[in-house]
This record gives sequence, C-alpha cells and structure tokens, in this order.
Amino acid sequence: MSDLSHIDAAGRARMVDVSDKPVTARTARAVGRLICAAATLDLVREGKAPKGAVVSTAELAGVMAAKKTADLIPLCHPLALSKVKVEIVEDSALPGFAISAEVRTTGQTGVEMEALTAVSVAALTLYDMLKAVDKAMRIEGVEVVAKIGGKADFGAL
Repeated sequence: MSDLSHIDAAGRARMVDVSDKPVTARTARAVGRLICAAATLDLVREGKAPKGAVVSTAELAGVMAAKKTADLIPLCHPLALSKVKVEIVEDSALPGFAISAEVRTTGQTGVEMEALTAVSVAALTLYDMLKAVDKAMRIEGVEVVAKIGGKADFGAL
C-alpha cells in the first residue's frame, strides 16, 4: 500500500506532503455531460424551465464548488485558485448539455480535483433544477481532459 500517495506504510490515510515540490503555474480542464430529453432542452432554450435561469445558476454553482473542493474531498489541499471558468453549452446532438471547467493556480499541487468538482456540481445543479420535468436525465463522461504544470502534463486547454 505504500505506493499509494495518500496511504502511509501502515495503511492510514494521509495528506500528501507537497512542501518539497516546486511552485509552478498549474491548470486543469475537466468535462462532462448531462443527457436529457429533447423537450427538456427546449424548455431551457425557451427560458421556461420551472426553476428559472438553469445554465447560469449551474455555472455559478460549479465555480463555487471548485473553491470548496478541499472541504468536500478529505485529503485535497486547500488551494488559492486564480481562475475558475465553468461553461455549459446546450447540445442538441446529445440532447443535453456539455459542461467544461478550467481551473488555474500557482502552487505545489495540481487542480484536477477542483476542475472535476466544478463539472460534477454544475451537472448536479442542472439535474436538480430540471428533475421536475425530466426523471430520466443522466450525468456521464466526467473526466480530466488536460493538465498543465507539475510532473505529468497531458491534453490541450
């Protein structure tokens, strides 16, 4: 178990010590989707969703969630975030919503968890605001698609 960074030699959970890591600019991008009925998407487009401004509320919820990641995920480091951008785009092809989050900081650990949290909470907020009209919605494809800064970069922002 000692190969896992959040588990000590005795198997106890621990926060990783990042004090020896260099301070670098770090960015992560995550994506996800909320799949819904075409009629649900039409309600949102027409501004007739029962709970109001669905997309802007969910985007704001995603930003707020990214800032609270360390409060939600026990072993995440609290980070001073320099950017959180959550974007939700209506997509007729799904039908539903494509959700993305880009998070930046300058620090000793990355912001992948913050980006994932932003996307997840934005999707959950959409679900909550639309569940009265669509019981068959589903959240899928939440993943990190880019990470820049630190040891292992991948993807493109």
